[in-house]
Amino acid sequence: MTTTPPPSPPAAAGEAAFMAGLRDLKTWSGFSFRQLERRAAAAGEALPSSTAASMLGRDRVPRAALLAVFTRACGLDEEQVGQWVTARERIFFPPPPPRAAWWRPVALAVVAMAAAFTAISTGPSSTDVEETVVVTSR
Repeated sequence: MTTTPPPSPPAAAGEAAFMAGLRDLKTWSGFSFRQLERRAAAAGEALPSSTAASMLGRDRVPRAALLAVFTRACGLDEEQVGQWVTARERIFFPPPPPRAAWWRPVALAVVAMAAAFTAISTGPSSTDVEETVVVTSR
């Protein structure tokens, strides 16, 4: 491990960028895959070196549990591990759009319909029309 701070997870990234960040984390740790396996075992966790190697060889984000074990074995503390797991969740479950966005078109449609009904109901009716009777003599 070096004295430089560990790489942080990419802020807004897809799977490929996230995995590139994990590869950077392994490089930062300075541990071989076998050393990572031993470090995980010493903490009571399983991280086969073959699993870690194949995980980093892909551009698919690993399961949250495997990610947590891997980041711990690389030397991260629980807060840093949590940052990586949270970043993973953002990739799979992006935040929904702001709630205000969905109701605006609905509100505009309701206002337009109300205006149309008001115009129809307040228009001239048969009782409002004056009738003029013209009487002519023959």
